Amino acid sequence: MLAFTFPGQGSQRSGMGHAWVDHPSWEVAGEASDIAGRDLTSLLLDAPMEELTRTANAQLATFVTSLIVLDAVERLGLAPAACAGHSLGEYTALVASGALSLADGTSLVIERGDAMQAAADARPGTMAALIGIADDDAESACQRAESDVWVANYNAPGQVVIAGTEEGIAAATVLAKELGARKVLPIPVSGAFHTPMMLPARTRLRERLDQVTFHAPEVPVVANVDARVHTDPGEWPGLLSAQLCSPVRWRHSLEVLSGRGATLAIELGPGGVLTGMVRRATPDVRGVSVAVPDDLDKLMDSVSGSDEWTASGPDSQGEHLYTSERVVVSPAPGVFEPAVHLAALESSALAVATAAPGSGAGAKPGTRLAVGDQVGTVGLVEVRTPFEGILVRWLAMRGERVVEGQPVAWIRTRGSGS
Repeated sequence: MLAFTFPGQGSQRSGMGHAWVDHPSWEVAGEASDIAGRDLTSLLLDAPMEELTRTANAQLATFVTSLIVLDAVERLGLAPAACAGHSLGEYTALVASGALSLADGTSLVIERGDAMQAAADARPGTMAALIGIADDDAESACQRAESDVWVANYNAPGQVVIAGTEEGIAAATVLAKELGARKVLPIPVSGAFHTPMMLPARTRLRERLDQVTFHAPEVPVVANVDARVHTDPGEWPGLLSAQLCSPVRWRHSLEVLSGRGATLAIELGPGGVLTGMVRRATPDVRGVSVAVPDDLDKLMDSVSGSDEWTASGPDSQGEHLYTSERVVVSPAPGVFEPAVHLAALESSALAVATAAPGSGAGAKPGTRLAVGDQVGTVGLVEVRTPFEGILVRWLAMRGERVVEGQPVAWIRTRGSGS
């Protein structure tokens, strides 16, 4: 089961868009630019770090980059069974799930970034990561500091972020070290995000939230505020508003994804911070980061369950899996059964591309499929391929219980005569 996760502010890097310029998914940057009414491509390509660190720019750049990566992953045929995003990333998760349109998501991110920047300018603050401390000890350090400082992120076991005034942070870090924190890492931001100091931003953002349309998510989205899945679109304006002044319960969100059956958490966007948190918070869930096009190959390897898998055969001796590969996913939960005429392929762990067009070798490894061909069933629901190509490998076996969005078959769309 795949879960898509999306990073928040702080993951941005100067020039992070260059890797995607020649990829078809770069068109997303143009669409977002039209919506924003400004050239976002220059923000992703040319903006110095000083400009990119400003809250308004950082959030928009991270949001658009994550959507570019999402589009690239969707072109591979992968779809999530659940989504979650860290802080700003929650907006990306809502767009990925269909709860927000690209236009509404972009306009909200712009308003959110501007509102948070204004709140930080009016009342400056900062943040710091406490390493090696329990949640309750971090809370105690903030309460005992007798100043404006609060827990802002519960990221992973032993990793808590606090936010507040500089005086509050200084007092809380002294107490946190006394309570066992091994390290304190200052975070270079100008605002105390996810604390009561963001109340002016919350009020401003709420007005904009009431002007956009939310839809029921097509896949579950776990909310930052309470680490629960919310399917009622009417709840999301309040959740996103509350998020500005409430701690991000990321560790709890990862635990919820794990509890719902997630086995692979895919971080889509710049950086790779969330992937490290997956390993600490939910050891039973594998984490993989997709930040640049080269990471798409690693992702496909992870989905296949092997980091070393390569195709073999007359037409692909030693060929690595590249983005000419596509995945057919289950349209519903249930028990998977391969199509009768393809059943002979099931016994081959690595079906190779040996069938030539028009050969009639329907049951041989390497069967050629046309768009719309049935590859199997999940319960009473037919599973049909949206791609033309050659069946390379089964990703689900006969009788396996699968969830909606789970990959069941691997298709090679070019590079083998297709």
